[in-house]
Amino acid sequence: MAATPAWPPRSTPRLFVETPLAEGMDVRVEGGQAHYLLSVLRLKTGDPVKLFDDATGEWLAITSAVGKRDLNLTISAHLREREPVPDLWLCAAPIKKGRIDWVAEKACELGVARLVPVLTRRTVIDRLNLDRLRSHMIEAAEQCDRTALPELAEAVKLEALLRDWPADRALFFADETGGAPAAEAMAAHRGPAAILIGPEGGFDDAEREAIRALPQAVGIGLGPRILRAETAAAAAVAIWMSAAGDW
Repeated sequence: MAATPAWPPRSTPRLFVETPLAEGMDVRVEGGQAHYLLSVLRLKTGDPVKLFDDATGEWLAITSAVGKRDLNLTISAHLREREPVPDLWLCAAPIKKGRIDWVAEKACELGVARLVPVLTRRTVIDRLNLDRLRSHMIEAAEQCDRTALPELAEAVKLEALLRDWPADRALFFADETGGAPAAEAMAAHRGPAAILIGPEGGFDDAEREAIRALPQAVGIGLGPRILRAETAAAAAVAIWMSAAGDW
């Protein structure tokens, strides 16, 4: 006897929606998402779609009406709750377009709770498109089966970040001049944490001293090789997640 196919199929498309979801509600999809479902995936009435809202988890919806440029989805079941997220912030100096987009994408994939763009003296970007960064995080969450998105903070100057730093949150900063091995330092500190990554030119001497003066700051090294800023961000997050038992 043939096995009953899994429902919904693993190939079911996933979409993020801004509206809080609930069983039985109708969700209208238009714009780029509708184009993707209708023109690329060729969805028809009765086809399933998975929806998530970064609040209530993931839901199964059924295509109930199809138009030329939009479609209607009716939510039929709650598939799972929103996933737990480790309490880790990534504070990173904006880098060139494309590379900062990559950082936002990987921050979502790796499970960061909050992404904070930090403006330093050597930051090469003075205007940051937060909508574009959020779009990259949403796309990563849709593709990687996540039900949570990192909070995306407004860009902040390094001086203000340090001035207002929470007393109970460790700050691991990638120190180009040398620091404790990242895995050892992170394993020794439990609880809320953040990782601070500088710009392509690194922190200047005054900034480095200001960071070191913060009681919660811990300088870390990321191994014997020189890493680009975006690589350092991903590597440091991965090390922290491993030390925290999230991997």
